[in-house]
This record gives sequence, C-alpha cells and structure tokens, in this order.
Amino acid sequence: MAQPLALAHTPARTKQAKGSDFSPLLREVREAGLLERRTASYVIAIGLNMALIAATWAGVVLLGNSWLQLLLTIPLAIFTTRAAFFGHDAGHQQIGSSRKVHDLIGQLHGNLLCGMSYGWWNDKHNRHHANPNHTDKDPDVGEGVLVWTLEQAEGRTGLHGWLSRHQAKIFFPLLTLEGLNLKVSSVLFLVGRRKRHEARVELMLMAAHLTLYFTALFLVMSPGKAIAFAALHHALFGLHLGSVFAPNHKGMEMPDDDSNWGHLEKQVLTSRNVDGDLVTDWMMGGLNYQIEHHLFPSMPRANLRFAQPIVRAYCEKIGMPYLSTGLIESYRMGLGHMHEVGSELRAQHSK
Repeated sequence: MAQPLALAHTPARTKQAKGSDFSPLLREVREAGLLERRTASYVIAIGLNMALIAATWAGVVLLGNSWLQLLLTIPLAIFTTRAAFFGHDAGHQQIGSSRKVHDLIGQLHGNLLCGMSYGWWNDKHNRHHANPNHTDKDPDVGEGVLVWTLEQAEGRTGLHGWLSRHQAKIFFPLLTLEGLNLKVSSVLFLVGRRKRHEARVELMLMAAHLTLYFTALFLVMSPGKAIAFAALHHALFGLHLGSVFAPNHKGMEMPDDDSNWGHLEKQVLTSRNVDGDLVTDWMMGGLNYQIEHHLFPSMPRANLRFAQPIVRAYCEKIGMPYLSTGLIESYRMGLGHMHEVGSELRAQHSK
C-alpha cells in the first residue's frame, strides 16, 4: 500500500474493518431518512441558480462595452460552478427517480451551461468513486501533468521534470487552466465515441454553448474585452471548481491491488472532510463532507452535513480513523504531499 507522506499524524486503525461493517451504518442512515430524494428542493435550487446566471448575463448587457463587465466574471464563475454541482448530482442519481431525467439535467448543466461533457465527467468520476486514490484505477491520481507518488515522479526530466519538482507551487495557477481543460478533454472523449447517438447529442449541446456564449460576448463588447472576459471567467471557474475538489483526497491513503479493503474502509481512509460552516458549505456545495459523499454517492448533496455526525460517531465506535480539518489545513496537507513527491527530483536536480 502506497503511504502518502502527508499522513504521518493519522491514527492507526484499532481493528481491521470488514465489509459487513458498512451494513449497520447504511441501516442507520437510511432509517434517518437521509437517502430519500429531495426533488422539490432541487427544483427550487436549480431554478434559483438559473435565474442568477440569467441576471448576471443581463448585467453584462446593461453595462455595455465597459471593462467593468469583467467584474461580473466573479459571480458568473460561482454560479457556473454551482451548475457543475447540479450536473455532478445528476450523475449520481441524487435528484429524482428516472435515469432519463438525470441525463437530461446533467447534459443541460454540463454540456449546455458549462460547455463540458456530462458523459465524460460521469465516466471519469464513477471510476474515481469506485477506487478512490488508487493510482492504477482512479483517473484523478493517474500520472499526468501532476504526479501523486514517488514512483510516478521517478525518472521525469525536461518540462515534466520541472513541473513535478515545482508542482506544489504551481498547483493553484494550474487550476486556472482547468476550465479550458474540461472542454478539451470532453471533446477528445466524445470524438472517440462519435458514432454513438449520445455523443452526437452532447457535441451538439457543447457547440450550442460555445455559439451562444461567444455570440453574446461579441455582440455587447469589443473583441478584446470579449476575449478577456472569456479568459477570466474560465480561469475563475477552473480555480473555484478545482479548489472544491482538491482538498478531498490529496495526501490521504493510497491503496493498491494488495489492499483488501471493504467499502467503508476504502472510502473513509482515502477521503478527508473540510470542517463546515454556512460560507464553506455554500461555496463548496456541501462536497466538503466528502467522506459521507463517498460512502453514500446517491445521497442528496444537501443531506451530507446531516449524515456527518452519524458517520463520524460510527467510525469512532468501530475504531476507523475519520479525518476532518479546516480548509487551510486541508490545502496544507495536499500541497505538502505534492511537495514531498517531487523531493527526490529536486534533490537530483540540485546535484
């Protein structure tokens, strides 16, 4: 089992968790009604977010051709991220009882509103949930621009070597490119599946997004301002979305094929919560309760904070480590892990 370098202070397990350990917790959470759908609440929340997005675009139009329009990229990035949250929830079947309805909600929020593929995100995200922090099975910790283990970093040279040596320092700047990366990755995924009807529908919705987005910008502002608006909006969107997902797993345990873990152990030991308050919960969409989300992915997102005390008490009862930290501490742990992964390359480079 690959041990993350940022987890030296994590308490040792007092006993080996068995697969059946999850059943009593599942029963308790179900009896509390926390797995029941909150469709009406979702309808209100989605409608409110759509209205806020529309109001922001109305503000862009009313301001006319002015650099002040760039200030509206801030609320637009926030509300676009919330649209991505609803697409995420649709992928987990949290909203209603019909898969067709969920697919429609996911495509409208992902492809049409955010310009990214709902199908690509679902495929990637479901593989992450099935094997979180597993370097061979979780696409979120596979070797790429960033690396997550000493084995991945070994032998990296040139640009990749420089990125690995400095990845902790450049992590947040790199997140500003995530909005663009989501679009590019989506297109590459869908083009490889272009013979499928679903892929064609998704590509058409993404094309409609780009057409409407840039037509609106170029109609109300000069080309220079339009490009600046789009760049800043996507940079803030990527930064916001990445900052929500970044604290959840980086620096936590990383199982391998020899780790014979049950569902409870696999999800709890690889995940970290961020302590919530009204502001944190809203800005992170409730996904700061990542342990609960991984244990119960179909649970409505608004219920995660109510499940948290039940899950925490249960983990304490059976001797399962349960980690919840402040937001800054969670970033410190994740960045510290990334910094340590690049340590050998920095040592080699300095010789």
